[in-house]
Amino acid sequence: MREALAEAALASAAGEVPVGAVVVKDGTIVGRGYNHPISGVDPTLHAEVAALRDAARKLGNYRLPGCELFVTLEPCAMCVGAIVHARIRRVVWGAAEPKTGACGSVIDLTAEPRLNHHCTFEGGLLAGESSALLKAFFAARRPA
Repeated sequence: MREALAEAALASAAGEVPVGAVVVKDGTIVGRGYNHPISGVDPTLHAEVAALRDAARKLGNYRLPGCELFVTLEPCAMCVGAIVHARIRRVVWGAAEPKTGACGSVIDLTAEPRLNHHCTFEGGLLAGESSALLKAFFAARRPA
């Protein structure tokens, strides 16, 4: 998760909402990504999607069985969909996302029994650090 936090810092430095993610297989990082839909001119460039794309390119497969995804913010519905399609084994996220979180905060897509793939979702790892990055980012942009 510390590596995902480092990716989030890259997003913040680029003026993007500070969310970072890494994909891990057998203890090795195989994919990295950070949130950059503005600079990438692509609404799908969330940290999770960027990390999944990076891992898929490196591993030569759009399916990522046996991989884990660590992300600093609870995934949204789009990202949960991408995670399911990629066949990720386990997702660990940091801070809860009360506006778009699809792992229990707004909706819980992870509990939908009709999905064709299920992985483990765990929230709260380094949540304080993840949340602090987000709060500092938005505080710097909003008048007091």
